[in-house]
Amino acid sequence: MTTTETREHTAPTTDLDPDAVVDRLLRILDDGAVCILTSIGHEVGLLDTLAALPPATSVQVADAAGLDERYVREWLGGMVTAGFVDWSPGDRTYALRPDHVPFLTGPGADNLARQARYIALMGQVASLVAEKFRTGGGLSYDDYPGFHALMAAESAAVNDASLLDTIIPLAGVTDRLESGIAVADIGCGSGHAINLLARAYPASTFVGYDFSAEALASGRAEAAAWGLDNVRFEELDVARLDAEAAYDLVLTFDAIHDQARPATVLANVRRALRPDGTYLMVDINAQSNLEDNLDLPWASFLYAVSTVHCMSVSLGQGGAGLGTVWGVQTAERMLREAGFSDVVVHDVEADPFNAYFVARP
Repeated sequence: MTTTETREHTAPTTDLDPDAVVDRLLRILDDGAVCILTSIGHEVGLLDTLAALPPATSVQVADAAGLDERYVREWLGGMVTAGFVDWSPGDRTYALRPDHVPFLTGPGADNLARQARYIALMGQVASLVAEKFRTGGGLSYDDYPGFHALMAAESAAVNDASLLDTIIPLAGVTDRLESGIAVADIGCGSGHAINLLARAYPASTFVGYDFSAEALASGRAEAAAWGLDNVRFEELDVARLDAEAAYDLVLTFDAIHDQARPATVLANVRRALRPDGTYLMVDINAQSNLEDNLDLPWASFLYAVSTVHCMSVSLGQGGAGLGTVWGVQTAERMLREAGFSDVVVHDVEADPFNAYFVARP
């Protein structure tokens, strides 16, 4: 069964006049520049600094942030003209607009300034990806410095806010976790999600699998800092996972769509589950048909991330190149092909970018 409904959308057929086309392209150009400035402001702490200050001069802002005033002043000019920052010519002070503060600052999931950093990071590899248009193949994970730290931070914000109270209850396993079960996180990255679970459910045991030694080191360090003795991390390409009927709960967080062999990984998950086990797969909330994504506000962003990263790293491993926008319909089909007979799709208000699939044998 499924709770997902497919919506029908009609592509616009009315042509814009040339002036409107130019206006839109200029807005895109300007908004892209604002996105870069927002990314920089998040990375160097300027947005959080502004939020904590009363109206301040560029010198005061730079001093509070520990940054060069000339760069800060030019950045502030861009943020004022973008409408993010208020400017008072009389006393030459700047203030982050109060209505923007919740969406540009802080560690929570509502801070969209982190998303702006994706644009800056995509720009760093755009020329490398452009060459792959000519030659085929794809890039390696090593070509994306900072990309995975950003994804980990974004995921951590959602999980800190929702994992224990909202996401895990979708799987209907809270009581079993309290009693003690075996749990695996496939493609766990830096392991923050499974560490949160290990801390919350000390009677259960947890293992995180990933092929990134650097990410696993972060997970182990966090587990040690929290004094956890019921979680371990193993370096493994999850396409080679050979566990059989070993786990009561398997989790993946945005890990399937960029796998080189996603069908193999899903089959491995199915084999690793015990007969009464549950698989919770978190992945991108989009439709499989292009025409059904026309009304999705961030559809172009998803296709761009796919082109520049997720599809490319799969192709770079000689993989399927499934892509970010594989869609819930393809995801459900592949889950059933992997041997899951019961698949339910949920939405989580705090995380509109993802769909939450609960699958059982």
